Amino acid sequence: MKILILCTGNSCRSQMAHSFLQAFDPNLQVFSAGTHPAGQVNPWAIEVMAEVGIDISHHTPTDVEVYRNEPWDYVITVCDHARESCPLFSGQVRHRLHIGIEDPAEATGSPEAIRATFVTARDQIRDRFARFYLTEILGKDLPRCACEI
Repeated sequence: MKILILCTGNSCRSQMAHSFLQAFDPNLQVFSAGTHPAGQVNPWAIEVMAEVGIDISHHTPTDVEVYRNEPWDYVITVCDHARESCPLFSGQVRHRLHIGIEDPAEATGSPEAIRATFVTARDQIRDRFARFYLTEILGKDLPRCACEI
């Protein structure tokens, strides 16, 4: 199973989602990319992921262009901008999904407030991608909510 997680900067949400999916199932081939990749992974994302035992300090943002010609089982956008500007893939894409998460990188205020925003985003990503993994990958029937995955 080959999965691409796509957002704008590939510095927060997509990196966290990528890492959670890989932690759920090391046999998945999970990649992440950005439509306009940042220069580095956001330090707050690295910190809050380390708190749950996942090291993303070695990750680097990647341009989606690297992956456009490859086949994918899933291309999943995690931000509205990437969803709207998602490039066409010349390789086969079996499923396109949107699992929208507010961008924690836009948080302002005290370090405590910014950290709390990143923790909230991390927990939402973990929960929503766990639901995706259980329902889409493992095919388990779970109660559905009215929201998107």
